[in-house]
Amino acid sequence: MEETTMISVFDCSLYELNKFHYPEGNLTYVYQNVHVPFSINRVFYSYDIPGGESRGAHAHRHCHQFIVAASGSFEVALDDGVNKRTVLLNRPYYGLHVPPGIWAAEQGFSSGSICLVLASEGYQEDDYIRDYDEFLKYIEEQKK
Repeated sequence: MEETTMISVFDCSLYELNKFHYPEGNLTYVYQNVHVPFSINRVFYSYDIPGGESRGAHAHRHCHQFIVAASGSFEVALDDGVNKRTVLLNRPYYGLHVPPGIWAAEQGFSSGSICLVLASEGYQEDDYIRDYDEFLKYIEEQKK
């Protein structure tokens, strides 16, 4: 019998991106499949989020995400159905890779935060798992 390796919160990696210092300010750039471990097919960002609010709280079946605090700070609460882990994002030259099959919620936004997300897939509603109980069922099905 072949054992299926399940994705876990410990597979969510924090990447330090290049940061170039100039007298006019700093510059960070990102190339797909180089700095981000997948091809980028969608970019979006959330902003004007009231301080202390949360966003996300869903998982994806196929989509990889790379989350950056482009401004301000927030935490990403990660859950694989067994383990939980929280990662603080507070520097614009760090990004968190969240692979498919991980429940992720962004929370505790500081005022003026910008949450930048680079995604491997275009928007597809059927890729989202928005109900936590459905997520747990999905995880169990993946083990079979």
